Amino acid sequence: MYKHSIIPKPVSEYDLRLLRIFISVVEHGGFSSAANALGITRSTISVHMSNLETRMKLKLCLRGRGGFSLTEDGQAVYQAVLDLFATMDDFSLLIDSLGSELSGELIILCADQLDESKQHKMAQVIRKINDASPNLHLVLDGDSISNIEKSLLKDKAHIGVFPSYQQIEGLKYQPLFSESIYLCCGKQHPFFNQVDTAISEEILGQSAAIHPGINIDLAGKRQLEKLNLSAKSYQFDTRKAMILSGCYIGFMQQSFIQAELNRGEIRIIKPNSHHYQFKLSLVSKKTPREVKKVELLSDVFSQVFEL
Repeated sequence: MYKHSIIPKPVSEYDLRLLRIFISVVEHGGFSSAANALGITRSTISVHMSNLETRMKLKLCLRGRGGFSLTEDGQAVYQAVLDLFATMDDFSLLIDSLGSELSGELIILCADQLDESKQHKMAQVIRKINDASPNLHLVLDGDSISNIEKSLLKDKAHIGVFPSYQQIEGLKYQPLFSESIYLCCGKQHPFFNQVDTAISEEILGQSAAIHPGINIDLAGKRQLEKLNLSAKSYQFDTRKAMILSGCYIGFMQQSFIQAELNRGEIRIIKPNSHHYQFKLSLVSKKTPREVKKVELLSDVFSQVFEL
């Protein structure tokens, strides 16, 4: 077993280069896959890994007929290197945040598609951000609620936009907007040409219905309890497709199906009794690493959505 690493302190740029190659080898599960990803030959990677092990005086990995695997020391070094690069990223972000002008990435994650009017508001948000801090690299993307929550808590995103029926410790929630969500059916569904009074609660409860795919508030849960939940769809566009098939009934925002309502392709069932509120919130970490960026986003969203 090697003893006493000879990597100088502080770690040199050459050491960092070798460590980045080591990470790539581990994450790609071997030399060949890493070579393709890095655009260098397998033999070059072998030389770099040999140099790294020599400089550390540690055996980091095993390779051969049994495939690639990390030694116990290799696993410890891999985790330490991940921590090292994360700390370096934190340092870069801190320095950026101390400048008078904001720069770097500004990440907004949304769990839901936005209807046309909300898309226009989001466009205003983007314009105001660009006017205020043109050097920011804006990232606007979609993801699941659980992934957005994790990204916010790990400072991998600055703001999330998603339903706040369930609140997570460490996150701050600000109501963004609320809209009624109604029970609907498509033109090919048996309920479409029936008047509401002809659709009893018993018949309604027997019809195949769509679960929204998330935990919702008490009023929404009471609505779902009445139905035969035999399918699931979280995103509104996929849920709308299921409703248009005529095979299912399900809850939708009126603003998201207004075009189909106007064309007579979807109808709302018993709107006075079968609805609940769809609430979106602006969500951020209570103690974010990049406070100025989060404050900018919060201020701009508040202006545009008149919070």
